[in-house]
Amino acid sequence: MKKNPGRSKRHIQPACLITGASGGIGLALAHQAAAAGRNLALVARSEARLQEIAAELHSRYGVQTWVVALDLAQPGAPQQLARALERLGVEVEILLNNAGVLEQGAFIEISPERHQQIIDLNISALTAMLGVFLPGMLARKTGKIMNVASIAAFQPVVGLACYAASKAYVLSLSEALAEECRGSGVTVTALCPGITDTGMMQYAQGKNQQLRIPAAVIADPDTVARQAWAALEAGQAVITPGLLNQAAVLASRATPKWLVRRISGLLGRSAI
Repeated sequence: MKKNPGRSKRHIQPACLITGASGGIGLALAHQAAAAGRNLALVARSEARLQEIAAELHSRYGVQTWVVALDLAQPGAPQQLARALERLGVEVEILLNNAGVLEQGAFIEISPERHQQIIDLNISALTAMLGVFLPGMLARKTGKIMNVASIAAFQPVVGLACYAASKAYVLSLSEALAEECRGSGVTVTALCPGITDTGMMQYAQGKNQQLRIPAAVIADPDTVARQAWAALEAGQAVITPGLLNQAAVLASRATPKWLVRRISGLLGRSAI
């Protein structure tokens, strides 16, 4: 846990806190936030990678950057993060809950330990982060939160059963909090991207050669982050980047649940 040279702890510094900031959508969001002039507190497990990113963002955009290397899935990690930021003099004005993990395959072929890791990070850690940082925002009557869900949150997904269920939780929680916080000065946004060219997707494809995804449906993280940041600034409750993804969400909501399950089964079973 280090602070880049040339920064002082003497004054409270407002910052955008980004989890899972070492790559993919998290890194792209860091660029969006820095381009908007926001100081950044970056969190991921790899300190060396975070320090490299922090230095680049500071050099390119002139914003202040702080790095906290932490595995948020570990018990008490969000509280530990809050204490670290307090010592650094950082006040979280924007929280981007991006850290997450995915495992693709038949449910019984994924170890119980891996299922638990998905729950610990995608659900438990995200919820704890909200419990730690939302009260301060409400007390100050200002703040923005974005929780990264997925297009998988809108329907059951064969081959991604635990992951899709975890993201359904994130979407439901985010929508409820968006209404709870209405009129408070704090907004809550759920980001529901489709298939995006990230390390998570590359990991899934590398493990399963049957998982063939057409290039046309794979989104660029920078494009997703641009639309996500605009939605965050506007206080939008749910953002699903991409017209194809938006059409898929509308279709799934208009289609009977039994038929959605059958279609998911037909498509998903061929990839597990």
